[in-house]
Amino acid sequence: MAYQWFKAFHLIGIVVWFAGLFYLVRLFIYHVEANQQPEPAQSILKQQYGVMEKRLYHIITMPGMVVTVAMAIGLLTTEPQVLRDWWMHAKLAIVAALIAYHFYCGHLMKQLSQGQCRWGSQQLRALNELPTLFLVLIVMLAVFKNALPTDTTAWTIVALIGVMAVTIQLYARKRRLDQERLQAETAGTDTNSSETSISEGTAG
Repeated sequence: MAYQWFKAFHLIGIVVWFAGLFYLVRLFIYHVEANQQPEPAQSILKQQYGVMEKRLYHIITMPGMVVTVAMAIGLLTTEPQVLRDWWMHAKLAIVAALIAYHFYCGHLMKQLSQGQCRWGSQQLRALNELPTLFLVLIVMLAVFKNALPTDTTAWTIVALIGVMAVTIQLYARKRRLDQERLQAETAGTDTNSSETSISEGTAG
């Protein structure tokens, strides 16, 4: 019975933890992009994103990690023999990397609050994809265990990285074109306004 309870709350913790990680870096992206806004909108947005980041990190993401790790330890106490399997060693190594990622996000959050973060929005978008790769590897290891098809898994990860890289580049291109279009429209509006003013002045 203990195994089922540990497993149930372990899965709940995973869902909460990853939900927090996925959204946290997305908030970082919005926080960085707020620098492009004029004042006072810039200060208001950055303050709001800072509050949202801290609440998400401390109230959702951190408890999710603690529950996940605590329940995983509970599961291992019920099945200590799995610690002899290579797939469990690989899974634990990936989880350790994920925990490091979690605390690095906390470090970035502090830098953002102090205005010292040097990451751009495109770099943060790439960083935001890491939990997806971790999740895929962890799930595949947990499902296949020692029967994990390493070749298929490797190609799956390579394909995912390729899709993510292309998506990030396409989105960056779209944002650049949208900004250029907006600037052109703004310039056109300003020109029309100036011409209208000149015409009115001449007519007067």
